[in-house]
Amino acid sequence: MSQASVPQTMTRTARRRFLSALSSLAMLVGLVGGYGAFAALAGRFLYPVRSGSKNWLFVAPADRLKQGDNLRYHAPSGAIINITRQGATGSAGDFIALSTTCPHLGCQVHWQAQLQRYFCPCHNGVFDASGRGMSGPPGEAGQTLPHYRLKLERGLLFIDLSGISAA
Repeated sequence: MSQASVPQTMTRTARRRFLSALSSLAMLVGLVGGYGAFAALAGRFLYPVRSGSKNWLFVAPADRLKQGDNLRYHAPSGAIINITRQGATGSAGDFIALSTTCPHLGCQVHWQAQLQRYFCPCHNGVFDASGRGMSGPPGEAGQTLPHYRLKLERGLLFIDLSGISAA
């Protein structure tokens, strides 16, 4: 055997050991990651988030909206919410937050301040200031716009996106 073939054989053996160790490590990392993801999903299933938790998000300073003004709030989920100031007492009760999605066909409703109503242009659906269907298909079906809870803290308006509340 020549001297040139000895280092080449040792190099091949070292390379095989390295590749074998590397593939074993990759398999171990994959198994740990897979089982870890499974454990996280199982934990969420076995210990779900309490329904009482709130997801309050900042909307705007309350004084930004004057009585009769409307703000279209874009939630992180992509939902658009009409927030309208209907009173001037300085409390959270001055504001109402309603979904912009009409329950009839899913068209976008908008606030008409001069008429104090929400209007759906698809089939001339009309909702009163509280979100109750008054005319058109939503009125005939007795449908309402979904409500979101609001709170006012130190002059700042917050919305609870953890769920839609009853009217």
